[in-house]
Amino acid sequence: MAFKTAAPSSATLVFSTITAPIRSKATLSALALASGVLLAGCSTTSQTTDLITVDRAQGSEENIASLTSVINANPGDPEGYNVRGSAYGRAGQFKQALDDFNRAIQLNPQFYQAYANRALVYRNMGKPVEAANDYNRAIQLNSSYDVAYIGRGNIYRQAGRNDEAFNDFNRAIQLDTTDGRAYHNRGLIYQLRGQHAQAIEDFSRAISLSPNSPEPYNGRAVSYLAMGDDENAFADINTAIAYNDKLAESWTNQGLVYETRGDRARAAKSFAHAARLDPNYQPAKDGLARTRSS
Repeated sequence: MAFKTAAPSSATLVFSTITAPIRSKATLSALALASGVLLAGCSTTSQTTDLITVDRAQGSEENIASLTSVINANPGDPEGYNVRGSAYGRAGQFKQALDDFNRAIQLNPQFYQAYANRALVYRNMGKPVEAANDYNRAIQLNSSYDVAYIGRGNIYRQAGRNDEAFNDFNRAIQLDTTDGRAYHNRGLIYQLRGQHAQAIEDFSRAISLSPNSPEPYNGRAVSYLAMGDDENAFADINTAIAYNDKLAESWTNQGLVYETRGDRARAAKSFAHAARLDPNYQPAKDGLARTRSS
């Protein structure tokens, strides 16, 4: 996952949300069609949208040495630890990242960006309770910090606390966030509620903020299909594949559209490709089982 500065003039880095992969797993698996194939118009799984995309180069000796030299020159400045912690986080070196964020917070207990950064590392370490506590603290320190509302909303959504998640995403949007995840994740909740017109609006806004991320296209495709618009659904799925052809959910969605159109041979190819990308992705395996012998 990328990072962004808290303000143009600040060296404070927080985990960015616009260029990050948005893992919705919005597979078309719950809309019953006349053919008997189940396609998802309103169901998504609760995968995280906050996983850090690991970039090992961020933890290279050269990069860390450069950041360490800044810290050594100003050992009492919490910004330096927060910046280096962010680099460690992006490199997947979570223990080192936590150490630096802990030190930044020790030096400045009001450092709300460091709390949010530490929360994201906790999420990637599978510690949602610790992450939620840090997001709560960040919000206490700065009630207008959109990043913290989005992060906490994702924790609520994964826990099935969708009303609370919805409120957090709403709050971030009311704060004029430019983070596409707020709209994308609110769109997922609209889907769960069967409010597909509103979901499409939110996915479209997420796309405008993060046009190269495939996941909002997949999400919007789900709602298009639920509303009987397979042409726009298919276009969105293919756009998602064009931006990232390594997502099993996109190829599964493509296969399901082919299947509903009666093109079972193409459907089987799409399902097979999805299953190769992720052998544990059950919707792909199910689709392949239905179509490969046809």
